[in-house]
Amino acid sequence: MSWIKEGELNLLEKIAANVLKAGPMPKHVAFIMDGNRRFARKKHIERQEGHMQGFNKLAETLRWCKQLNIPEVTVYAFSIENFKRTKHEVDGLMDLAKQKFERLLEERDNLEKHGVCVRVLGDLNMLPLDLQQLIAKAVLTTRTNNKCFLNVCFAYTSRYEITNAVREMAWGVEEGLIKASDVSEALLSECLYSNNSPNPDLLIRTSGEIRLSDFLLWQTSHSCLVFQSVLWPEYSFWNLCEAILQYQLSHKSIQKARDLHREEQALQQLEADRACVAEHLQHQGNGKPVDAQRRQEALQLYATSREARVGHFLQALKDKRNSFFSDLSSEAVLT
Repeated sequence: MSWIKEGELNLLEKIAANVLKAGPMPKHVAFIMDGNRRFARKKHIERQEGHMQGFNKLAETLRWCKQLNIPEVTVYAFSIENFKRTKHEVDGLMDLAKQKFERLLEERDNLEKHGVCVRVLGDLNMLPLDLQQLIAKAVLTTRTNNKCFLNVCFAYTSRYEITNAVREMAWGVEEGLIKASDVSEALLSECLYSNNSPNPDLLIRTSGEIRLSDFLLWQTSHSCLVFQSVLWPEYSFWNLCEAILQYQLSHKSIQKARDLHREEQALQQLEADRACVAEHLQHQGNGKPVDAQRRQEALQLYATSREARVGHFLQALKDKRNSFFSDLSSEAVLT
């Protein structure tokens, strides 16, 4: 099954799509693709076939998103918790992933034609080396495509991602790239695996489970969450339309919450900068009072230097992550 499923919507689907597109549309949709194993039990087929049907549904769903002008999709493909499943099932999922990333590389021309950029979010070191190398090649092959984006969360949990972001900031402080006072909520967001993407507007979970299962906990604090009872391999265009309609009904309140959060973040950063400047001026002036103009000039200077430090750190972090993929891809060529 191809990563890009060709085909057009039927007349009724086109009408529904046009009606939806008259309202606010999500730009980024995340999916917890739950229900493959239950689908297999329901249809009396092997679990591996259930997972295969789940991948096929992903390809179809990506086509629907493209036709609905949704440029970015993030999917929960494999949780770190999934390593606790039986060895037989985990090995089967790793083999399936290898097949699909090999197929992706075979389809690179088609992916380029459609402008699809594939990113893989998670700790790849937990995966078999040959799968790591395939993933690295896939990421590097598609990284210049910029019409639509598919983020595949593999060997991922949100708590692990947040913990890793804290480690990255600690590394920046240890290397002297940033100061401890530069650490903030906004900087942590920039250190997440998903730092290249806007937060999801809509998160959809199938199979009737009403929980996030450690998926994008940080990123979905101001997203529309939709829980649907359908099993993932049975997901339909109409299920997606229903979820988008729920997003549209809550769009104004979500946007208001996001705007308020941005204002709060800016205010928190301003207060943090003021505290650092006040401490610095007090130290310089031996406790003597400082006039308002000097405080304002010092504040502007400090904010500019902080932004420069943070920018340099984030570039170093980006270079480190790019080197990880480049080194893996080079190793694959050598072997």
